[in-house]
Parts: sequence; structure tokens; C-alpha cells
Amino acid sequence: MSEEDKNNDKNQDYCYLCRRTEKVAGKLIQLPQGIRVCQDCLQKSINLIDGGNYPFFGGIMDPTMFAGGMPPVGNIPPMGGRRAKEKAEKKEKGEGTGAAGQIPVVPAPHRIKAQLDEYVIGQEQAKKAVAVAVYNHYKRIRDDASDGVEIEKSNILMLGPTGSGKTYLVQTLAKLLDVPLAITDATSLTEAGYIGDDVESVLSKLLAAAENDVLRAERGIVFIDEIDKIAKKRNTNSRDVSGEAVQQGLLKLLEGADVEVPVGATSKNAMVPMTTISTRNILFICGGAFSGLEKVIKERLNKASTIGFSGDLRDKYDNEKNILKYASAEDLREFGMIPEFLGRLPVVCTLEDLSCDMLVRILTQPKNAIIRQYKKLFAMDEVELNFEPEALAVIAERALLKKTGARALRAILEEFMLDIMYEIPKDETIGRVTITRDYVEKKGAPGIELRQGSIRALPQQHG
Repeated sequence: MSEEDKNNDKNQDYCYLCRRTEKVAGKLIQLPQGIRVCQDCLQKSINLIDGGNYPFFGGIMDPTMFAGGMPPVGNIPPMGGRRAKEKAEKKEKGEGTGAAGQIPVVPAPHRIKAQLDEYVIGQEQAKKAVAVAVYNHYKRIRDDASDGVEIEKSNILMLGPTGSGKTYLVQTLAKLLDVPLAITDATSLTEAGYIGDDVESVLSKLLAAAENDVLRAERGIVFIDEIDKIAKKRNTNSRDVSGEAVQQGLLKLLEGADVEVPVGATSKNAMVPMTTISTRNILFICGGAFSGLEKVIKERLNKASTIGFSGDLRDKYDNEKNILKYASAEDLREFGMIPEFLGRLPVVCTLEDLSCDMLVRILTQPKNAIIRQYKKLFAMDEVELNFEPEALAVIAERALLKKTGARALRAILEEFMLDIMYEIPKDETIGRVTITRDYVEKKGAPGIELRQGSIRALPQQHG
């Protein structure tokens, strides 16, 4: 190739995808932001998206429609296609998941709490607060505000130590109401333009949970866990891109706004289609352990202590296990949450620290209790599994020492049940196994009853 031909190629436009020049690829199509693509790449992209049954394109484009050259971008069939048209017709007729007639029918608060009682042990005040907030939220969606009175959202802030049941409570609530639920972690969120997820990614997860049904997603629930990790950083000279900046970014979502989010991805780029979601009817629940908030609360409460016979002692709250119940907006601001963020979470509920008695009840009483799960596993091998009450008490006491809440129960059970679950399938004569206190404390063996009625014991645990 001559030097003149090389210079001509450099001056020619080239396809943004395949990098071929206009001389080789043919006439290029002008897209927004100065991007040019050839006809082959554009057709392949559309066919690829349509082949995956993408909800924003309807039907494969007919190649004959481009005979004689590619038309201007404005003449390309509009996005949405047949499926988008059907959704719009359903919305007008009052049909489909997003129609007014299909807004979730939420039972009264006392019925919601009664259903939660079957799965969540204790936390009476938190269950009551959540039940009332959810009930009022979906009544608000049904209200047409024709009288000029518009009800504000009842977003929820949940405070509680790790393992107290914050996430499980929200999961159970969404399952009972049959609404889309997105659970996300605030620690992965950063300010727009920095490495990490933008705040809009929480809506992308909600859209995926609703199977890309925008109307259904707009009436779902978003649970943002570890919300205390985005508290405003203290004594730092660097830009706080994962703290106060994230709180600022979440303000528009909590308040209610129309937000453009990518479909099928958590980050925006040129090859991912976008859709608009309104957050005005999405219920946001934020939860966190707020480790260190106890000191802030104690400092505020101790300021009121006085000297004299009627004065309060400065160590009055040192042994208070559920001191988070005294938390106020002032304490949360001191912790690092900005006032604008707290103002958009009007409902604040506190979960109690789990006691030994509550842990024993968690083991046995809920519909999906851990002990019931193990009994079902043994029943599949036609073996009956029983636990002595003293053994359950020892398990709960050991879980308290780990200070990880209900999560410690599974780890403890797996530890001493390993040998039994290994031995049981080898011996088909075993009909019943009883877990004793001595076996849990590694001082003896479990009770074994054979199908014929004779009793023996498995080998003791190895210390």
C-alpha cells in the first residue's frame, strides 16, 4: 500500500465495534455522541439482543428493509416492540401485575404480626412497627390523593446487633406479601464515577427480582443492609466517596424520583439498555448493627446524671444489653448519619439482643427452625431425631459466647452433628437418635435406639 493510500485510510471514519474503515465496511451509521458503526455490527447487535428474548426489542429486523442502504437512525423501529406495546395496553385496561387492581392486598397489622410470629421469635416491638409501616405504605399506594392530601412514605430504619434477625425479618415479610424484594449491601456502594456500585444498582437488583417487570418492581421492597458502614468518616483528609457521598446519593431514591437504571447489569455502559423506574412507591428498609453507637448513647444519657442521693449513677447503663432502644436522632447524627438521610427514614425500630431463652425458642419453635430441618434430614433416612431440653440449653449458652446471634446456632449444630450424620447412613438398624447434654459437652455419647427396640450408643465425640 502506498503512503498516499495509508494517509487516506487514516482520514476515513471507522466502525466503533469492528474498527474497519468506511472503505472496507461500507456506509457507517451515525449514533449519538459521535459514535459510528457499520451495518453488519448494528444488525448483529440487534439480532443478539433479540435472540436472548430481551424485553426491550420486539422481533428480528427484516434485512430487506435496509435494501439500498441503511436508513437514518430515526427510522429504525422503536425500542419496546410487541412486548412493550402489550404492557402499555394492559396498563390502560387495568390488567397485569402493575395495574391498580393488582396492588398487593396487605392484611391488617395484627395479622401481619401474627404471620411473622410463626417465623421470627421475639422482637415484638420491631415486628409491630414493621407491620404498621408496611400496612400504611400499601394503603398509601392505593390512595389517589384526589382530596389533595398526599401521604408520605414510611421508610424504615432498623437498629440491632448482628444475628438479631433484621435480614430474616425483611425476607419473611416479602415472602408473606408476595412482592419483589432486593437485598443489597451498602458497603459496595460508592459515589458515581468511582470504582464500585452506584446507588442505582439497588434498583437494578429489584428489577431483576421482578423479572424485568417495571410496574411490579415499582411496588417492591428494597432492603439495604450494613447501612451503618456508610456513616460519615471522621478525621480524614481524603474524599469520602463511600460514606457521606453515598448517603447524599440515596436521598433521591428514598424521597421518590424517576431514576434511569441499566437492565440486566449493575453499571451503566453504552451496550446496556436503560429503563426508568419511579421510586415513589418503593418501600426502603435500611438496617445496621451500628457498632459503637452504644458509647454515644451512654455519653448522652450520663450527661443527665447528678450528684446526691437522688442522682443517677454514671455506670447505670453499663450492663444494659438493649441500650440501642434509647437511640435518638441526635445519637445517629453523632455516629455519622447526615440529618437529610435520617429525615427520610421516619420509622425507627430497634431489635433486641438475643437471650439464652430466645435462642432455645429459635432452635425449635419457628416453622423453619434449625432443629426441624435436621429432623427432616434424618427422616429421609427413616431415623427419628430427638433433643433433650438440657442439650438445647447448652447449645444456646455456647451460641451466646460467640456473640454472633442466631447465626452461631447453625455452626454449633454442624460441629457435633457431623459424626452422627456420617455414621447413620452406614447402619440401617438405627431407628432413633437422642442428642443428650453429655454428648453436646463431649462427655458422653448420644442415645441410639435400634428398630428392634434395643439400645446402644455411638462412639463418643473426639475432644
